[in-house]
Amino acid sequence: MNLVEELRWRGLLHDIMPGTEELLAKEQVTAYIGFDPTAESLHIGSLVQIILLMHLQRHGHLPIALVGGATGMIGDPSFKAEERKMLDETTLAKNVAGIEAQLRRFLDFDKGASLVNNYDWFKDFSLLGFMREVGKHISVNYMMAKDSVKKRLETGISFTEFSYQLIQGYDFYWLWKNRNAKLQLGGSDQWGNIVTGTELIRRIGGGEAFALTVPLVTKADGTKFGKTEKGNVWLDAQLTSPYAFYQFWLNASDEDAEKYIRIFAFLSKEETEGLIEEHRTQPHLRLLQKRLGKEVTVLVHGEAEYEAAIGATEVLFGNGTSEQLASMSESLFMQVFEGVPQYQIAKSEFEAGIPLIELLATHSDIMPSKGEARKMIQQNAISINKEKMADGTNVGMSHLINSRYMLVQKGKKNYYLVIVS
Repeated sequence: MNLVEELRWRGLLHDIMPGTEELLAKEQVTAYIGFDPTAESLHIGSLVQIILLMHLQRHGHLPIALVGGATGMIGDPSFKAEERKMLDETTLAKNVAGIEAQLRRFLDFDKGASLVNNYDWFKDFSLLGFMREVGKHISVNYMMAKDSVKKRLETGISFTEFSYQLIQGYDFYWLWKNRNAKLQLGGSDQWGNIVTGTELIRRIGGGEAFALTVPLVTKADGTKFGKTEKGNVWLDAQLTSPYAFYQFWLNASDEDAEKYIRIFAFLSKEETEGLIEEHRTQPHLRLLQKRLGKEVTVLVHGEAEYEAAIGATEVLFGNGTSEQLASMSESLFMQVFEGVPQYQIAKSEFEAGIPLIELLATHSDIMPSKGEARKMIQQNAISINKEKMADGTNVGMSHLINSRYMLVQKGKKNYYLVIVS
């Protein structure tokens, strides 16, 4: 199948300008997507655009990833309720560097992919020069007719943000003129900005260019995609750990997982449909979520981090062993148990040895009383580092992981972390 057919069955086609599919079928096309550096990392919403460029390259075309060092100074008003906060130059430069580094991980620059920064062609452009060379070609009526602008007219839009579509449009013109880019790709909210670019190419250069957009990813329950209680799910492992990243996909609903597996995984149509069908017959096994988590975690963080996330998940939710727990790196250990209730206990207490009942009911409030603690121990419901504990046990230094941590489990799902201070 051709690129457009691929995007269509994956649910990755929203709007397409007439002639685009024919263009992609008859020649090798240079196409681009812009990424504004609003943060030091991209998040999983941006991953859709990255995957779009990857599909483009896999079908033999030439992708350009544009980092908006210039447009990032303004902020895209498209379908935003209010004006974006302006970034200072230091923050902007840091964000640009971070996003450029991320984009390099996904595209093959030895096979035609390229990375550009629109600040390079805007830095020497004067205001008067831009107004004469670009502004005169697009009427205010044309700009105000865009849905992205219309929605802001009620609450107010600054001239700065109003001019954004002209600046993005000029990006397309510059890349068409200097890099032979004939196609711009983007999310459905970018359609107005993209077609302004095709209009500038027609009016200034007398040329023809094309546009294709993908739907914005949504969740079945109506909540915003790509967010958790802790905020955005980032592509940077320092901002969202690989373990938390994997858990995000693992916790997708069945309905969402069926949609996401088409969008975010590079499985064939036949394998995808077979996997969905198998999942529907055995939904309790969560085969779809597990495969989705694997594909996207390996794509973003690599095989080793995926395996570590699997091991950690097994320890926390499955039949993990004390050996698996002890083998976890300290950083992974803290990632996994970040939200678990924690108790600080002096090292001297462990050196002397603490009766398990006292650890549970006196040195912590894991159990409300010694009587309740003894009852849970006798019911075989208390584990230390994934090992069941017997009544009368004393816990000491030998029970600590890395001489510092102890994981207490009450029942099947309640975890508590004891840390030596």
